[in-house]
This record gives sequence, structure tokens and C-alpha cells, in this order.
Amino acid sequence: MAADGAAARGGAGSLDPAATDAGEPAPGRPVDPDVRPLNGVRPPRAKRPTSRPGLAAASDRTAASDRTAASDRTVSPARTASRPDAASRPDAASGPGPQTGPDGDAGTGAGTEDGAGAGTRHADGRARRAGRAAGTGRGGDAGAAHDTPAADPADPAEAGDLETALAGMLAFLRRRITGDYVIDEHGFDPDLTEHVLAPLLRPVYRDYFRVETRGLENVPDVGGALVVANHSGTLPMDALMMAMAILDHHPAHRNLRMLAADLVFAVPFLAPLARKIGNTLACQADAERLLTAGHLVGVWPEGFKGVGKPFSERYTLQRFGRGGFVSAALRTGVPIIPCTVVGAEEIYPMIGNAKSFARLLGLPYLPITPTFPWLGPLGLIPLPSKWIIEFGEPVPTDSYPAEAADDPMLVFELTDRIRETIQHTLYNLLMQRRSVFF
Repeated sequence: MAADGAAARGGAGSLDPAATDAGEPAPGRPVDPDVRPLNGVRPPRAKRPTSRPGLAAASDRTAASDRTAASDRTVSPARTASRPDAASRPDAASGPGPQTGPDGDAGTGAGTEDGAGAGTRHADGRARRAGRAAGTGRGGDAGAAHDTPAADPADPAEAGDLETALAGMLAFLRRRITGDYVIDEHGFDPDLTEHVLAPLLRPVYRDYFRVETRGLENVPDVGGALVVANHSGTLPMDALMMAMAILDHHPAHRNLRMLAADLVFAVPFLAPLARKIGNTLACQADAERLLTAGHLVGVWPEGFKGVGKPFSERYTLQRFGRGGFVSAALRTGVPIIPCTVVGAEEIYPMIGNAKSFARLLGLPYLPITPTFPWLGPLGLIPLPSKWIIEFGEPVPTDSYPAEAADDPMLVFELTDRIRETIQHTLYNLLMQRRSVFF
């Protein structure tokens, strides 16, 4: 009878490789009278064998240990790995492979499926907790943590810009302390202009007025040239924006040397700063000296008549003076570049002029706008209008003889030609502009 039981254990209870490969469940194992029930309960029948072919039958001792583990619901790496779908889970993939018993047999018993199910539930719980901790959502998929990178507290681009700005500031201070900078005969300090004034004006140019620049290819890279533009805006902000356009966007990054009125050099605190950023007295001698030296010179022939005109006359050019800028260009043989500025008229809409107070203060005009003087210092903040600056085709003067600068008719003709060019360009740009602020 023992032989029959052994035969039964060796025959009907053994694993069939062909059935295993086909994915079919193994035949049921007969009840062994030699095995005593555990706690009065017969061990459950094995549901599914291991998926590895060629393994020997499980021993009685291994089956008993598996039954004990199934009753205690203890998770074992071997049982978790014995389930095909558990091997594909992230927690099971990093664990050890199938374990073998003392006799070299695979540790597969009756409690494999139950233990694998418990291990899977524990693994799912750990994955969900890890997912919530990493912010990957309800499922807690371990792979989703790579799809949601953690926020970097310090952006490398911003850190690099900050380091560059700090290095530039330290270099500027070193040059100021050691005196390693150049100031020309007119008081122009290019180092101060490019490293102090330009960084302050650049956000206003780029973000506040959103200046759109056109025709910079008409400005020469080298040599002298005279830029002639319309003037408006109550305060001469248009001159600063033109200088920023050429400094930042021109391929040669040239500095615009501006011819300013006498009043600029009469103000105590404004006069030295105006000299350092490139302003020069608007006179014939200084203009010819700068043009002969090969500088790019800017002039606004309307003067205070243009910058201080009422809002009702906006974009209507005033008289261009006596044409002194044309005489300077004819004597030096440099081209004249007409420049048109749209948008400056709306930054301070001048609705009135306090002439009595202006005479007391020695000013050409004292503007009254919708915000000044009613809002006090806040009224000095310009309105954020949309700007367009266009540089037109240059008018050559090198073909005229040297004595042409003394011909008043020729000077008047060229002056009127430049003025009409700027006026027509103003009309064209106003038609192209969608609105004042956009």
C-alpha cells in the first residue's frame, strides 16, 4: 500500500512538462493518508504550477512549508516570482529570482497563489504610497515619477544671467576705480552709457513701449552719418529710444551722438549726465566735428516746437529751422538718414500749457496732461503706447560740391525734401498701426 502511495505520489502528483508548456493546470493530486491535516484543515489543492519547464515534483516537506506560509499569509520572494504577472511588477522585478529547496526542487507549493496575491496587494499599497509621496497620482506607478520631474529651485539660465550681470558690474567698478576708461573731447563716456544707462533704458524700450524698429540696414556700419527725426512727446524720450534701437539692434552696435538744445546744458544735474551719455550742443561747429570724425549724429530739427506741441497737432511736423543740419552734412559729405517715430505723441498727451509758470521757471513750456500735475509725481509716468521707429533710405550728399553748403536755395530744397519724407512716412505708419497701445 505504501508502494501504491509512492507510485501515486510519483505519478499523478508529478508535474507534466507538456501540460506546463501548454499553460494548462496540472492534474489534481490525490489525498495522501500519510500527511496529517494542519490545524484540522486539509491543505488546499495546488492551483497552478510554476511556469518554468523541466522542474521536478515538489517534495512533501516543501508542500508542508508552503501550506504553513499560506496560512500565515507571509510574503516570500519565491512565491511572488512564481506568479507570471507578478514578475512584471516593478517591486518583483528588482527582487531575487525563484528559490530552490534543500533538495534542489523549486519552492512551489499549495499556497503559492494566495501568497503571491498577498504580496501583490502589499506591493500595490507600497506603490500607491510612493506615488502619492512623489505626486504621481492615484495609481502610484513607479514609472510615472520619471514623467514628472521635480521642480528645480534654481534655474541654470537665470543663475547664469545673474552671474554675468554681477561679473559685468564688478568689471565696471574696477575700471572706474583704476581709471581704465576713455572720455572723448565732448565728454562722452561710452563705458558708462553701455553699462549703466543702457541697462536702465532697455526694459522701457523692450517691455514698456515695445518698440518695433525698421530699416536699420539703412544706417551705415562705419563712417559719419546724420540721422534726422521728428520730435514729440512733451519729454524727449524719443531721442533715448532711437539711441537704444541703434545700440542694441544695429549690427555694428553704434552709439548715437545727439545734438541737444542749450536748455539741457543749463540744468545743474542734467548737464554733466547729458555730456556723459553722448549729448553735444546743437551748433554747427560741434556737428561738423563729430561727422568729420566718423560718428553717427542724431538731430531733431523741430526742437521745442515739436516736443512741446499740443496733442491736437500730433503727428504734424513743425518747421525744420533754417536747415543748419543740411549745411553740416553738405560740408562733411555724409549721408542724411530720415527717421520717423510713431508712438511718442501719446506718452504725455499735452492738453494745456501753463505759460506763466513756464516763464517764471525759465522753461519753454509747462505741460498740462491728463495725469500731470493732478496726480503729482505719478503724473510723470508715461503712458505705455506702442512705438514704431523706421529709418528711411539715406540721402547722399557727397555728390554736391564743397560750396553747396553756402547755397540757401539748395539747403532749403534738401531740408524740405527730408521733412516731406518724414511726414509721408508718419502717415503710412499711422495707417499700419492697429491702435495706440497695441
